[in-house]
Amino acid sequence: MSRKRQASASPETSLHRQGYNFIAEDSSAAVKPCLWCKRSLRGGESCYKHQFYGIESWKCVQMTPTLRCNQRCLFCWRSMEHEIVSETELSPEEIVSALPKMQRKGLSGDKPHTDPERWEEAVDHPNQYALSLSGEPTLYAKLPELISLLRENEENSVFVVSNGTNPSMIERIRPTQIYISVDAVDESSYEKICRPVGDAGIMWANINKSLSLLRKKEEEGVRTAIRITLVKGYNDYDEAGFAVIIKEAQPLFVEIKGYMYLGYSRMRLAETNVPDMETIRSFAARVAQLCNYDIMDENVPSRVVCLKRKT
Repeated sequence: MSRKRQASASPETSLHRQGYNFIAEDSSAAVKPCLWCKRSLRGGESCYKHQFYGIESWKCVQMTPTLRCNQRCLFCWRSMEHEIVSETELSPEEIVSALPKMQRKGLSGDKPHTDPERWEEAVDHPNQYALSLSGEPTLYAKLPELISLLRENEENSVFVVSNGTNPSMIERIRPTQIYISVDAVDESSYEKICRPVGDAGIMWANINKSLSLLRKKEEEGVRTAIRITLVKGYNDYDEAGFAVIIKEAQPLFVEIKGYMYLGYSRMRLAETNVPDMETIRSFAARVAQLCNYDIMDENVPSRVVCLKRKT
């Protein structure tokens, strides 16, 4: 870590303790194996993406090309007291070449408890890349090239989770699956829940532009999804508003996921803002009814219900 970062008490020191492995100095590109990767590596449960979409959780690399973000969502687990303002962007080649080392480092403590064959698959032959660790990946200028490089091996899949505020980048990328996070139904509630950095009206318009691109993305062979993080007392009451957005965007999937009382979000929200599974089920059922989607599946540990567009 550079002296400049140490002197400014940047968040990287704390993030290192949380398991983030940074690829280079003065870059926030990072890798962190998630809880479900580690559990499945040890022969335990896999994540809901395995259940819903068939990925092999122990072969999944959770990463980000940047920790920069243009929102300060109330429910986010990130620290917002020490934001990354500028950084040196790494090339896609630099990021991809570092991933095996970073993933191995992040999983090293699990090796003694792991089947050797599964360990080799996890560190030497991963085939799923989730650009979802933290930050907003579309702020990375070479995201299309990074995704293309990760997908050079036809067996690989790439999931991108975006807040949708950069539609020009959404238009350019070709991941296996793209998520647009939609946590509000109008500009006013968006400003309250997601707390955008900049003009809320422009950013809300950009999100709607990104949503309007989802049908085109599906025509290009990209699976499409909307993710709603349900926060009790903030956005758990307007099923009709969300249904209108979904009907217009027509994603293949909709994930309705309950807020979890984790990380730095505990400084902004209370445990009473966590919806129980029955609340999530009820909300999802009403949304599905209003926008003509089916309830495809649910995962209780992750508190998520998945809807699928009717054929």
